[in-house]
Amino acid sequence: MTDTAAIARLIEPAVTGLGFDLVRVAMIGGTSDPTLQVMAERPDTRQLTIDDCADISRKLSELLDAEEAAGRDPIDGGYRLEVSSPGIDRPLTRRKDFADWAGHEARIKYAQPVDGAKQVSGIIGGISGDSINVATPKGERQVEFGNIASAKLLLTDKLINATAPLSTEGADLIKTEG
Repeated sequence: MTDTAAIARLIEPAVTGLGFDLVRVAMIGGTSDPTLQVMAERPDTRQLTIDDCADISRKLSELLDAEEAAGRDPIDGGYRLEVSSPGIDRPLTRRKDFADWAGHEARIKYAQPVDGAKQVSGIIGGISGDSINVATPKGERQVEFGNIASAKLLLTDKLINATAPLSTEGADLIKTEG
């Protein structure tokens, strides 16, 4: 199994050196289509352009190829490299994500069930120590950061308004089938 945490530690300096924040590293696609998925963003806008993705992809390809040539290939076998922005219903992977997106709705899956529950959904209230505050219809919940298996923002009108694209230039030129 690929150690994505080790890959994240390996590539993060290259990503930050280009001026981006590393959001998530994951292996997806299973054995039929193994893909190293790297999500990054500009710290000031939380977005990426296609050119940003290309720059990061080239840098990481060079880095991973050099590791392989040195006999330290972090991924067994062939794989694809996919670089993207986290998207609107982004994963929440870092403590700062929960602070940055306070006031927005999220779904958090527990690593270990809490009171029989496998997940909690609600409005992120921020961070208090090692706990994430979540306002649910049944009241305030404290979610230990170390017990989060995965978390993501839920698509709401408020989120759409908060993540409007920086530029809509060229959007009028998009053609659809029909």
